Parts: sequence; C-alpha cells; structure tokens
Amino acid sequence: MKLALFDLDNTLLSGDSDFEWAQFLMTQGVLDREVYEARNLEFYEQYKAGTLDIHAFLDFQLKPLSRHSRAQLDAWHQQFMQMRILPMIGEPARSLVNRHRDEGHMLAIITATNSFVTAPIAREFGVTHLIATEPEQVHGEFTGKVSDIPCFRDGKVRRLEAWLSTQGIDRKAIEQSWFYSDSHNDLFLMEWVSDPVAVDPDPQLTAVAQARAWPVLSLR
Repeated sequence: MKLALFDLDNTLLSGDSDFEWAQFLMTQGVLDREVYEARNLEFYEQYKAGTLDIHAFLDFQLKPLSRHSRAQLDAWHQQFMQMRILPMIGEPARSLVNRHRDEGHMLAIITATNSFVTAPIAREFGVTHLIATEPEQVHGEFTGKVSDIPCFRDGKVRRLEAWLSTQGIDRKAIEQSWFYSDSHNDLFLMEWVSDPVAVDPDPQLTAVAQARAWPVLSLR
C-alpha cells in the first residue's frame, strides 16, 4: 500500500487553524482580547522559531473548550469554518489531496492542532483519517486537558506509528509514503517517510530541503 500524509496548518491551509480559532473566539467576545491576543501571538512566534513548549500551549489553547458546552462550541465552529477556514483552502491544495486519492493511496491528515478544531477541516477535504492532538473528554465534554501524546515534533511519528498499529498496517507493508509539510518542526516525520515534500516551507525547512534535494512545492 501507499500512504500520503498531509500537514494542515500553512500546508493544506494558507494559514494556521489553531491560531485563527483563538482569534475567532476573541472576535466573538468569548475570550478577552486584551488577555489572550498577545499570548496567542507569542505562542505562534515560538512555534515558528521551534521553541514552543507544547504543554504550555495546550494548557492555553484547550482551557477555553472546558468552559463551554459541546453544543455551543460546535455552533461556533460552524461559523469559524465559514469565516476563517474556507477562505484558507485553495484549489491547489484540494487538487493535491484528490490526486493522491485518485491514485488509490491511503490518505491521512496529521497535525499538532487539536481534533476539535481540525476534524471538520479534514472532512472538508474528504480525508477520513485524522491524526491530531486529542483533547480529553468526559461524557462528551472537554476537560481542558490533553489526552495521549501531543501530535507535535517527534510525537507525530509516535502517534502515526500507533495509528498504523490500530489500522493493522505494518510499516514494512508501506511501499511508498509521502509527507507534505511547511515546517521544520515536522522534520522527524519527514525523515520517516520515503518521499518528504516541503510545501511553502519556512526558512529552516527550506535550507534542509535544499541540502537534501527534497522537492519543494507551493500550494498558494
């Protein structure tokens, strides 16, 4: 079998869904802009620099989920999809996913952003399999904590391998694998696949891609 893996933020999307979700909640008056905006920007800059403390970020990002009912969060997310996400999905990104689907490859989106934010986005791309950071839930409501290993940096590889096990897929059975990403934070997984592809890469990933002769693609 052949496996195509896609990062989401700044790869299939021309923006960051995690960052935009917090910004959206501020515009809705759910989060206090004065309190949250500077912190949201600070975490985003740390991510780009490769210095992000994922557990500190998840504590910041998941806490608001615990303060509201799932029904209310789902209603906000529907607005979020229309206002923030759909404008970030370009035809080249859809075509890339569809090309792999048409060739019969197994598809998965793998992202550090939590599954509450990203599951509807994966459905928009028609991708059934999503490997994401999982917010803890009790009786269908979020606790504000993270469940399992965050799907970030080397955690992406560990979560992927765990997912393959649940699918009954041995790594040796994968004839060819692709991973599309924009970020140097994803180098662990890019080294795991047979065919890494840098997509609109950040400066650090650009340098690695050039040094290793990896393909570089733009979806913008």
